[in-house]
Amino acid sequence: MKDVIIYTDGACSGNPGAGGWCAILMHGDAQKQISGHEAVTTNNRMELMAVIMGLKALKFKCNVAVYSDSAYVCNAVENGWLAEWMNNGWRTAGKKDVKNVDLWQELIRLMGEHNVSFVKVKGHADNEYNNACDKGARAEINKFKKGNTL
Repeated sequence: MKDVIIYTDGACSGNPGAGGWCAILMHGDAQKQISGHEAVTTNNRMELMAVIMGLKALKFKCNVAVYSDSAYVCNAVENGWLAEWMNNGWRTAGKKDVKNVDLWQELIRLMGEHNVSFVKVKGHADNEYNNACDKGARAEINKFKKGNTL
């Protein structure tokens, strides 16, 4: 099984507002950057989309380390919140509806296809790949806004 690293980031202009996501997939010396945008979304949805789209880009079962600056994503998986939400019928410990259930369910499905771990990185710091993902996500927002100014 191949070892893959995926760096991810999501961004939003307004929250909700135009959003972008970016993922950089790495295996050995090979790298691939993917990105996309949505017209009206939230930062948390874009953070999740980056991870989901990164995992969807994999062509076969892999050991995957996902590096993200999103506490929302990393903590939900690594601290067991996701499992608790699922067991509680997609309700939080505070009995509120979990947001972004559609994306969490897709993430769970994709995590079942790979051996996935999450690593929380500090955002907007000195991590070259996290910074590249941030730049890619923001470029997607700008590309969307530029295309919709007529």
